[in-house]
Amino acid sequence: MSCLQPIRGTRDISGDELLIHNAIIQKARKISLNYNFEEIATPIFEMSEVFHRTLGETSDIVSKETYTFQDRDGSYITLRPEFTAGIVRSAISNSLLQSMPRRYFSAGPVFRHERPQKCRYRQFHQLNFEIFGSSDYTADVECIMLACDILKSIGLQDAITLEISTLGDFQSRAAYREKLVEYFSRYKAELSEDSLVRLEKNPLRILDSKDEGDKKIVAGAPRIFDALNDESKARFDKVRNQLTKLNIHFIVNEKIVRGMDYYCHTVFEFTTKLLGSQGTVLGGGRYDKLFEMMGANIAVPGIGFGCGIERVGELSAAHIKETLTKKPLTILIPIGENATSEMLSVSNQLRQNNIRCDSVIANKVGKQFEKANKLGADYVVVFGDSELETAAFKLKNMKTGEEKTLSINEITTIINQGL
Repeated sequence: MSCLQPIRGTRDISGDELLIHNAIIQKARKISLNYNFEEIATPIFEMSEVFHRTLGETSDIVSKETYTFQDRDGSYITLRPEFTAGIVRSAISNSLLQSMPRRYFSAGPVFRHERPQKCRYRQFHQLNFEIFGSSDYTADVECIMLACDILKSIGLQDAITLEISTLGDFQSRAAYREKLVEYFSRYKAELSEDSLVRLEKNPLRILDSKDEGDKKIVAGAPRIFDALNDESKARFDKVRNQLTKLNIHFIVNEKIVRGMDYYCHTVFEFTTKLLGSQGTVLGGGRYDKLFEMMGANIAVPGIGFGCGIERVGELSAAHIKETLTKKPLTILIPIGENATSEMLSVSNQLRQNNIRCDSVIANKVGKQFEKANKLGADYVVVFGDSELETAAFKLKNMKTGEEKTLSINEITTIINQGL
């Protein structure tokens, strides 16, 4: 019988990698609290319409990448490919629209049937942040500020570049859409099959095509900035001026697009050259019509961003390892049957005093020390019948080799003080 293996595109996370993974989430959670975000956890699967309606049937995510299946009751459900739609659905279904603005932080797994490669998995993990109920440009800047603080906290301030752009208001978007349709219609004979579909339904998505032939055509496409009205230009100027005032370095990249019609105004990405083709580690934008598209009875503006934990973890592993402080490990080595029977009581005393401990049992003391070394013990507590009678145990510092005979209370003090 062959050994069972994880499904392609999934993996197990353990050891230092899991410590780094959790540290990223903890740092993001702590910083988001400073920005008055509250944490929310939504289901990892929803009715398929939640994601298919918001992502669009012409998107690669829906047409090629979502894990969608029919449930036993005949309904279609989809594993979460991104967070925003589920959080918007939650705000609507839990009647939160009258208590805006709200700020939400989430972390957890997402699922896409992509071709697995470095830092790209079929089950991966994201940090996610949403601000609901604020249409002001300051919310856009705050999102970027929050992203900067999180990336800085994990040592990535010098490894990433902030790229920003604007899609303008919905009037500007409509004008730009007309320009794109007019331009791409000239090249129908040369566009890829996917782009021909997008031309009819969602022409902005052609700008993000991966087809080499499409890319050549896109190079001559109209510029979004040429379609912006004065109000949209003024808003984008305010965003840029605030970022400059805050000493947040950025470059303007007109090629950042969001194809769905509910996106508007600010869009941004943090990119790196250190992960090959997987250059975007964090991306976000404003989506002022998403709530209405999801069935809300009032307009609720929103902006948010998502960050891939695997990608930032790959970049920040060395920095985070330096900041991790593992609690010292104490190994109990009982000698003899009586000591073994008392071992759980001794370990309980240590754990009640916030000490991380384990034990090893073997026929020979030498074997016990060998196992303690393999477990990475910082301290070893050795005791037999005589130690139990006198309540004085032998403590060995495995780093220095120093040995002392002490009471459990004295041992607790030494270990907790790192002596």
